[in-house]
Amino acid sequence: MKKPFLKSSDITDIAMLAALLTVAGAIKLPSLLPGLEFQISAPLAVAICFVFGFKKYILVGILSSAISLALGTHNLFNVAIAMQFRLMVGLVYVLCGKHYWSVALAGPIGTFTARITLGLVLGKGVWALVAAALPGMVFTFITAPFMVKLLQRISQSRHAIVQ
Repeated sequence: MKKPFLKSSDITDIAMLAALLTVAGAIKLPSLLPGLEFQISAPLAVAICFVFGFKKYILVGILSSAISLALGTHNLFNVAIAMQFRLMVGLVYVLCGKHYWSVALAGPIGTFTARITLGLVLGKGVWALVAAALPGMVFTFITAPFMVKLLQRISQSRHAIVQ
C-alpha cells in the first residue's frame, strides 16, 4: 500500500502553523527610522523549517501566502519575495542541517537574497534595501535559535498529549 503524502496530524500542523505565520507576518516591529520596521515572521519561518522539516515548511508558506493574498495584506510581488526567502531558508536547512549556526544564519541569508532580488527587479538601490533590512536580519539571527527551541517544546508537548 502506498504511503500517503500527508497524515491527518500533518494537515493539522500545517493549518495551525500557516495561521500563526500569517498573523506573525502582519505584525511589524517598529524601528527608530521610518521604513526600517520588520516582520516578526522571519524567525518563526526559520523555526518552522528547522523543527517541522522542509516539506511542511514549504506547504505552510504556500498556505500562508494564499491566506495573505485572500485577505489583501500581500500582493503577488510580496508573495514572490516571501517565497524566495523561504526557498533560501530551506536550502540552508537541506545543505547545512540542524545546527545552531545554520538556524541563526538561514533567515539573514534568505532576507539578503530576497533584498538583492528586489533591488535588481526594481532597478534601484540594491544596497539601500539590504541596509534597510539589517535590523531585521540581526533580530532574526538572534531570535531564530530561541524560536526553534520554543517550537520544539510545543511540538514535543503536543505529540505527548496526542499519544
